[in-house]
Formats: sequence, C-alpha cells, structure tokens
Amino acid sequence: MFMLRNILHLPRASARSTAAFTAFTTTATNTTRSLSTTAGNTPPPSSSSSPPPRTLLTKNQNVHSNMSLSKSWRNKPLFRRQGDVRFRTGLEASRLLVAEANRRDGHESQFISSVTSVMSTLNPIFERNPRYAFVAKQLMEPERMIQFRVPWLDDTGVIRMNRGYRIQYSSSLGPYEGALHFGSHVNSNTIKSLAFDAVFSNGLTGYTIGAAVGGSDINPFDKSEAEIQRFCQSFMTELVKYVGPDLDLPTMGMGVGEKEFGYLAGQHKRISIKSSSGGRPFLAASCPEAPGVGVVHFANEMMKDKGDSLQGKRCLIIGAGKVARSVAAKLLEFGAIPLTFSDSSGHVYEPNGIDQAKLKTIDKIKDERGALLGRYVIASTTAQFNDPQNILDVPCDLCFPCAAMNDITEEAATKLADNGCMAVVEGGYSTVTPEGRTILKKRGLAYGPHTLTMTGSAIKSVIKPNAGDDVFASEIARIYKDTKNTAQEFNARGDLYVGANISGFLRVANAMLAHGAV
Repeated sequence: MFMLRNILHLPRASARSTAAFTAFTTTATNTTRSLSTTAGNTPPPSSSSSPPPRTLLTKNQNVHSNMSLSKSWRNKPLFRRQGDVRFRTGLEASRLLVAEANRRDGHESQFISSVTSVMSTLNPIFERNPRYAFVAKQLMEPERMIQFRVPWLDDTGVIRMNRGYRIQYSSSLGPYEGALHFGSHVNSNTIKSLAFDAVFSNGLTGYTIGAAVGGSDINPFDKSEAEIQRFCQSFMTELVKYVGPDLDLPTMGMGVGEKEFGYLAGQHKRISIKSSSGGRPFLAASCPEAPGVGVVHFANEMMKDKGDSLQGKRCLIIGAGKVARSVAAKLLEFGAIPLTFSDSSGHVYEPNGIDQAKLKTIDKIKDERGALLGRYVIASTTAQFNDPQNILDVPCDLCFPCAAMNDITEEAATKLADNGCMAVVEGGYSTVTPEGRTILKKRGLAYGPHTLTMTGSAIKSVIKPNAGDDVFASEIARIYKDTKNTAQEFNARGDLYVGANISGFLRVANAMLAHGAV
C-alpha cells in the first residue's frame, strides 16, 4: 500500500513493487484477522487453495483499473439528461456530481456543502477507476427518507407539535445505524447532511453496519422532565415502525443523552414484540461516554504520530455537553490539562486547568436539565467567566470543538493558529466549516475530522459490551492507521480528512458494485 505506483497498468511489475504489494497484503490480512477476533467472530481456517484476501487498495477490487477498463467507463455517460454527459478526469467527474447535487437539492445548503467537500477528496479514486464516479452518483441519493409529526402534551395541557426525521441513507454494508439529534437547529437539511457523512464514518470502521441519522426539532433543554418523557414516547411510537433489531439501531447524538435515550428505549420495549437481538437488549448498546473517549484516543494517536503525547497539553474544550465532559475526563487520564467549557451562557476558563474535583462539580450542574454553566463560578474561586471575552483567545495546544455545527469558521481557525494551537480535533458533528479546514491546512495545524473521530459509538456497539479500554484503543489505533495509510496511498500524506473519506467510500462502493442497481 505504501509503495503502490500511481499508474493505471503495467504489463510487468518490478521486484521492488512486488515486494511492497506483498507486504501490504500481509498487513491487510493481519488487520482483518484482528478485527474478526475483536468483534467476537472466529476467523475461518486458512487454506492453501483459497484466493488471497481482497483489500481496499489492490487490483482485486479495481481501484487501479487497466487502460482498457478505464477507457470503457470514461466513454459511458455519467448523466443522460438533455444529452449524454461524460468526463475525462477525476476532477471533472467530481464537479459534475456536485453540479447534479445542486440541481436536485440546491435548497439544502448543508447537504450541498457536505457533498462538495467529500467529492473533492474522491478525485483520485475517479481518476484511477472512473467506474467509482457512477457509484458516487448513486450514493448522493439516500435509500429512504422518513418525516413524521410528533404531537405531545406540555405541562399546561396544550398540544405541542414537532417534526421527527429518520434518514436511512445506506444499508450496503449492513443494518442501518446512527445517531438521533434533538435541537431547534434540526431540520431535513441538517439530518440529510449528517446522514451522508455517516456513510463514510461507519464505512471507515470496517464493520458491517450501514448509516442512518434522525432526530427532531425540539429543544430538550427548556422542557421539564415530564414533557421530555411524553415527547420521547410520542416520537418512538412513530419511529418504531422503521427501526428495530437487525434493521436500524439509533444511538445517542446531540441533545439526546441517557435520560432521553432511556425514555425512547422504554417506549420501544413497550410496543414492540421484538426488543433484543443476540441476547442484547435493543437500544442498550449506546454508551454515553464512547464518543468523547474515542475523540481523545484519536487525538492521542495524532500526537503519537508526531512523536509527541497528550501529557501536559493545554486543551481548549468548546461545549459542555456529555461529549465535552467525557473528553475532559479522558484527557485528565492522559495527563492533559482541560482549560475551558462553554454553553449558551458563556464560557468558564480555569487558568491552572480543570481537575477531577472541578469536573465533578461541572457534571453535577450540567446533569440538571436546562442548567447553565455560569453557576460554576460560585463554586470556584479561580474560574474566569467570559474572560477573555472570546473563548478562542485562550492560549492552548489543542482545541476540541464539541458544541454546535460550523463553530470553527475561517476566522476562528485563523485565531487558533495565531494563538499557537497545534491541532483541532472534532468532538462534534461538522464543527469545522470547509473554509475553516482550508485555513487549518494552510497554517499547518493537524486536523481530526468528525468522520474519523466520532466513530466511538459505532465501535462500542460492535465490540463486546464488557470489553476494556485497551480493546477500544486498539480498534481506534487500527482505524487511524488505515486512514493515515490510505491518505498516503492517494498522495495526501497527513490529510486525515481525505484518508477517512476515501477509506469509507471504497468499503461502501465495493459493496454497492456487488449489489448492482439498487
């Protein structure tokens, strides 16, 4: 993989390239066996007559097509609307795909932004094998989009109405799986964008899981506990028609914590005949700490890759939800120094760092529904509230945006770089804008995209529930290595965003090729 030449076809391979290909195949075989063991599956017995294992980046799966195959697919029209439309280069193919997305869904700005960003990273794939451009065309359309009304009674007896969503985007690799998000910002545009990204994120893990995302436009933070329970029960009463064991597994997301998830699970158990699979209760596999712990493990891999560690690193955390606080807790285990938390009331900054006792106080405050972070300054004599005025003015080594989407804009990325930040590791969904990513790359900051870093829930749902942190960390190390090596193979050394998108796309695309026009 590391030495594969960027050519389409050669009649005879040199000894050096043959040796590199053999080494890559051996590494891929060991990775596959390790994954099977981790997931609780027994690897099949080896046989001298069995064909060599198929890997992502070998000629077995046609990433490197020969000249005749390449020419035949380039001669086929990518689109047949008002005349045949063909492409000559990978860049031209990605532009045609983005133009088609704009034609059909131009009103969905977030979805268009996701498609544009992802397609720009897949140029090398389309260049090496044009057939994948036709798969990408299929992948721009979700398999199923579900929207429904969610009526519920508030505490005064008034009927309230919200919208519920579930977009089951791809089941090419296995049953649907993905987060539920509650928040006033949630709409069909947001859900579709996140579901599209989830295809690549879940595919990246190497597990047999599909991609889906759902949620509702309710704000869970200004409701009473009784109102949230009634809403969740009404939401699940409709959603139960489309989810279930071995069909679609919802997980926790923005605004959906343990309490909300518990109400959803209880209602599902109440009205569904089948509420478990393989001896495990449905909706019981979601771990609230998994996303945050996974983010920190990925950050640790990024630091190790640079010959460094998290020890002593001053970390800026944006957000104060369950993921942000689990990020802080795990950073403390690695010897790092969390400095900040933030919410709608502002931000708190501890110049000497947030230790376990202070984190416990913040946990107690934020576990109360609707409580704001400003209350923390009463319990701390060293905390600074909204000082400095902009949280990004706090000097830091690492930044973990765990709050709203599109938090790290071009201006924010520039400010972080000016203040000496070394890396930005996403602890939330799409927290860095495309313009922000450009600045991070231009200024030399390492970037951990959510496509890679937010795979913690998917990993935790597949490995055994009682598996220790060492198993979790080893799976993350494997995924990080795959992503890094893929980026290097496609001439994007060190670009984890490109590596994650290409790895996830190839796994999904190869399955889609086998399924045909479905």
